[in-house]
Amino acid sequence: MSKRKEIYKKKGNVIKDLTQKITKILNQSPDKSFNYRQICAKLEITDTNGKNQIIQKLEALKSQKKIEETERGKYKMAAISKYYIGTIDATANGNGYFICDELERDVYIPSRNLNRALHKDTVKIYLYHRQKNSREEGDVVEIIKRAKTEFVGVVQLNNNFGFVIPDDSKMYADIFVPKNKLKNAEHGMKVLVKMIDWPENSKNPFGEILEVLGIPGDHDTEIHSILLEYGLPYKFEEKVENEAAKLPIEITKEEIGKRRDMRNDLTFTIDPKDAKDFDDALSFKIMENGNYEIGIHIADVSHYLHENTFLDDEAYNRATSVYLVDRVVPMLPEVLSNGVCSLRPNEEKLTFSAVFEINTKAHVINEWFGKTVTYSDQRFAYEEAQEIIESKKGVISQDVSLTGKQYTAELEIVAAVLKLDDLAKILRKKRLQQGAITFDRAEVKFILDENSEPTGVYFKEAKEANKLIEEFMLLANRKVAEFVGRSKGLPTKNTFIYRVHDEPNIDKLAALQTIVSKFGYTNKIDMSSKESTAASLNKLLSDVSGKSEANMIETLTVRTMSKAVYTTENIGHYGLAFDYYSHFTSPIRRYPDVMTHRLLQHYLLGGKSPKAEIYEEKCKHSSEMEQLATSAERDSIKYMQVKYMEKHMDQEFKGVISGVTEWGIYVEIIENGCEGMCRIREIKDDFYIFDEKQYALVGQSSNNLYQLGDQVLIKVKHTDLERKHLDFTLLEKINK
Repeated sequence: MSKRKEIYKKKGNVIKDLTQKITKILNQSPDKSFNYRQICAKLEITDTNGKNQIIQKLEALKSQKKIEETERGKYKMAAISKYYIGTIDATANGNGYFICDELERDVYIPSRNLNRALHKDTVKIYLYHRQKNSREEGDVVEIIKRAKTEFVGVVQLNNNFGFVIPDDSKMYADIFVPKNKLKNAEHGMKVLVKMIDWPENSKNPFGEILEVLGIPGDHDTEIHSILLEYGLPYKFEEKVENEAAKLPIEITKEEIGKRRDMRNDLTFTIDPKDAKDFDDALSFKIMENGNYEIGIHIADVSHYLHENTFLDDEAYNRATSVYLVDRVVPMLPEVLSNGVCSLRPNEEKLTFSAVFEINTKAHVINEWFGKTVTYSDQRFAYEEAQEIIESKKGVISQDVSLTGKQYTAELEIVAAVLKLDDLAKILRKKRLQQGAITFDRAEVKFILDENSEPTGVYFKEAKEANKLIEEFMLLANRKVAEFVGRSKGLPTKNTFIYRVHDEPNIDKLAALQTIVSKFGYTNKIDMSSKESTAASLNKLLSDVSGKSEANMIETLTVRTMSKAVYTTENIGHYGLAFDYYSHFTSPIRRYPDVMTHRLLQHYLLGGKSPKAEIYEEKCKHSSEMEQLATSAERDSIKYMQVKYMEKHMDQEFKGVISGVTEWGIYVEIIENGCEGMCRIREIKDDFYIFDEKQYALVGQSSNNLYQLGDQVLIKVKHTDLERKHLDFTLLEKINK
């Protein structure tokens, strides 16, 4: 007799998840009807108590109109048109919304109808109206797939059990942990817990502690918690490190013989000053016809990273490096990312290159793609390259020859940087004319001491040196995608990895128009074509540049955009105004670039197109991991902002209102970009209510407004490192 049958023979035992079990059976055969005996047989239930539970549940589901009785004692699912499959978007208050491509709107799911569904779970719902003329609601009838089962939280212990209170505000249930699964966790410690069961008769899921992370508020504890909350690793398994350590790193004459030798070409890198891995390098020389040969050289990661190895599996699972405020969690072990693959100065490296002949008007005359060996002559930080561009230091005339022996290697590099900057500016101008959108947003950066404590905040802006590198990386990515996508020189359409970006949502653009008009930006966003929309948005971004509301409006504008994703189905890249675009230039930190390298080399060697379905699944995984990494990076910034503001309690700051809700206003401090909440109940000069149309809080006696973009004076009231949250006290509104 099976263990399952023995369980159900125990009198009084409740069958867990019975609603989901029954609906799953009926959904698998929607055209058939089942009686209670057939359902019992499928569930291996033979005892009287279990049978009675089945009968009672069938009657309950029938009364709820979730199933219908086709003939006496036989049941099937109700009209299938009322059932939909999609995902849950949970809210912090325990309710949720159902999102499904088949429906034009999101469906409200009250907490009583979630039936243990959690944020991002894939579910089947039943759609209904509670009362005549009421809004549609959904009822989760089946959880098809859990989005996550592991959560970070703080453990609270009792004598024989504990509860983990999750950090995730959208996880509405604490997790019960029996004594034998506490893993010696102490009361109040931060832990990683896995949800292993959720009995139907329990308000709380059951779990086991996988890892004790440390004391809440401790720096490493909180950083590791951020990574684990999104399912991101912070260390490599020993088998992966061992495999990386055994890689042959010597560049042999035989390998050089298979490649285009470009070691004598003037080559250099330009990267952040604190960078440790260098994905890309540029080479430059003047051709006899007066044109320029420019090489974009990318670390040949695929030479070392072979399929069906621990290393490759780990790289695919991670899919991306994660850039937190105080550290990088790399996609590849350090021996690869910072060592053999990194294009360090004065070292020979194996590279995969896109080499272009470009004329003085930045037109591409010829192109070549293939494996190379290169030698970097110089490593520049962005600041150093920027100084060259601004000072033109070392240049005697605008017509410096790079081939004459009378000039030093240093002068050659200086002249090359300046010429590449000229060409990059032409390329950028062309992109903007073709409808590209410019988001030149300043990044919030922290000055950290040796203990990773924040001692200062500054805004980092992209200058000419950054844009120089950006334009040539964009050129390589675009031309590689065009070469394969347009089948230039290739026999047929081939499976490839594209980076695509859909057009913005019209409704979101209209909402943006309404918001920015309140700041006096009255120029209409012309949505009649791609080009006119892009031109309107660029005009808006240019107009707000340097204003106190700039960061807020830039953020709102970004939110109108679709998310860029990886796919084998090319639809072009709206934001860059490219018909073809891929990611080729960063294989050390992005797995899609590794796939791009492999496919491009496969086609260059005359290989046939592989099945798109395999790569589409990998693209989907890479896009999902990119979103998780972005969320973790954002959380690390919030964490560091709170940590920084802990040292500035009760200090007054000027801020701009960046959000308005029914429970208060969000304020972004102008000098450092830190954002916090001023709660509506704590604004004492009047009784305020939220006016959704005006995006404002309105005083009922005074008609005083606190609305988006208003400048206010605040001071820090409370900091919460675990929730990564700041509370401000509103002091006064600043009249401009």
